[in-house]
Amino acid sequence: MKFVDEITFTVASGDGGAGHVSFLREKFVTRGGPDGGDGGRGGTLVFEATHARNTLVDFRFNKVYRAGSGQKGAKRNCTGRSGADEVLLVPVGTLIFDEATGELLADLDRPHKRWELPGGRGGKGNAHFATATHRTPRMAQEGEPGTQVRVRLELRLLADVGLLGLPNAGKSTLISRISAARPKVAAYPFTTLVPNLGVVNLGEGRSFVVADVPGLIEGASDGAGLGHQFLRHLQRCSVIVHLVAADDEADPAERVHLLREELRAFDSELADREQWVVLSKVDVLTPEALQQMLDALRQAGIVAHPISAVAGTGLPRLKDRLWGLLQQARREAEAADPDPSGALP
Repeated sequence: MKFVDEITFTVASGDGGAGHVSFLREKFVTRGGPDGGDGGRGGTLVFEATHARNTLVDFRFNKVYRAGSGQKGAKRNCTGRSGADEVLLVPVGTLIFDEATGELLADLDRPHKRWELPGGRGGKGNAHFATATHRTPRMAQEGEPGTQVRVRLELRLLADVGLLGLPNAGKSTLISRISAARPKVAAYPFTTLVPNLGVVNLGEGRSFVVADVPGLIEGASDGAGLGHQFLRHLQRCSVIVHLVAADDEADPAERVHLLREELRAFDSELADREQWVVLSKVDVLTPEALQQMLDALRQAGIVAHPISAVAGTGLPRLKDRLWGLLQQARREAEAADPDPSGALP
């Protein structure tokens, strides 16, 4: 299925039904009086978050989604049928924006969380307008129109840890070794074209979600390469892991600073998150060359943790360390915002 994480379309709630004008006409009943019923309410347009979907691709084909309109009222004080609700299921982590104003309408960051666009009220029938001095009203209300909004949906994956790195840094191989995710792995740049999610299970109820974000290049925050398109998926991550490949000829410290600057240019708050530097593909280095690279990074003020996803070197320690960082980040978040109902950042 094609991965789509941003889309724009129009939604509308249903119109309310019109009230009815009628008078009771029965044998042996004189001057029965007005008996026009009310119109039915318009249907509600609902967005609901679910784990059953992980992309917005299903919304590519319709430009307008509309709830049902209420039916007109009828004689004998019969109220018209209410319009059918329209429920749109979206992935957990979907943000809903008003396209015209840019206002954030809802952040559906939990399963079954909903955002509703109520339908119009039904109009009153003429039975409501009878008075002691006006016993035969020949008027009824029209139903209220529904609300129409052009919305932009933006999906931000819900992950605890985000893997970030230049092309061919080894992110896809790493996530395939520490979780059950099976992304495409190949020896050429930009093999990852969409974000991948994987669940890392440490046993005893300890698990966390890792997101593999497509490789950045310099200028990604300005739209270069694929990074600009997917950097938003890091905005919910508590910990960001910078992967730097040991087999790259470029200076590893420069690559770390490049990644950090791209993050800061995209979102300064994102750049202040807990960040961990991982030196990948160390199986291609001799022990002496590895130590020299680690020392050079340390002299630049960067503490790097060596791993080899292929050989499995350093992976158990990596997973345990990430779990510890997540627990620390969660404690800090709870201390800063003790309200558990607050939206994720």
